[in-house]
Amino acid sequence: MLTDLIEIDREHPDPKAIEKAAAVIRRGGVVALPTDALYSLVADPYNLNAVALVYRAKGREIHRALPLLVTDVLMAESLARELNSRFYLLARMFWPGPLTIIVPSSGNVPLKVTGNAGRVALRQSGSKIAAMLLEQVQQPLISTSANISGQPTCRSGIEVFGTMDGRVDLVLDGGFCSGLGSTTVDLCGPDWKLIREGAIPSQAVEEVLGHHRDPDPL
Repeated sequence: MLTDLIEIDREHPDPKAIEKAAAVIRRGGVVALPTDALYSLVADPYNLNAVALVYRAKGREIHRALPLLVTDVLMAESLARELNSRFYLLARMFWPGPLTIIVPSSGNVPLKVTGNAGRVALRQSGSKIAAMLLEQVQQPLISTSANISGQPTCRSGIEVFGTMDGRVDLVLDGGFCSGLGSTTVDLCGPDWKLIREGAIPSQAVEEVLGHHRDPDPL
């Protein structure tokens, strides 16, 4: 696989670069791009060959789920079996932004993407590049950290290219990303759980959710 690299302005993305990235995704390829939470690999979650390419590019175990980028809460609702009030509180406060929320997945999410666990991690990114790409493809996208599993996430397009040349089809080089990555919260159990602290401090999540508990079903 030959990896292409295109420079892109994160604040004013070139529509032609976005169109090229969308074309790569439509044909089952993998694109690396900068988000508001470092660099990510994006691909079509409904193309199982593309899903396999993401796992291969990262050297990731197939039992580990792949997060998805969504355009909004409405798209998230179509991917979740159920969403509780905690989800809506977090989405209203932190989306778009670097917060990933794990929820029970619906039948619309391929089991391979969930690592056969029936749970899906969702995020609405604050990145203009990601937003434009989602608008182009009109569907959710896999969005997992641009790195070899077990190694640090790449912070620049050149670093992505050097690390993943031959593993991905296209790198959109938006320069250096200095973010802390995405904070991840699991809402699948009766109580919420902080899985990873990133750009959004755990205290901020605690202030939103506090001891909030959804009522037991009748």
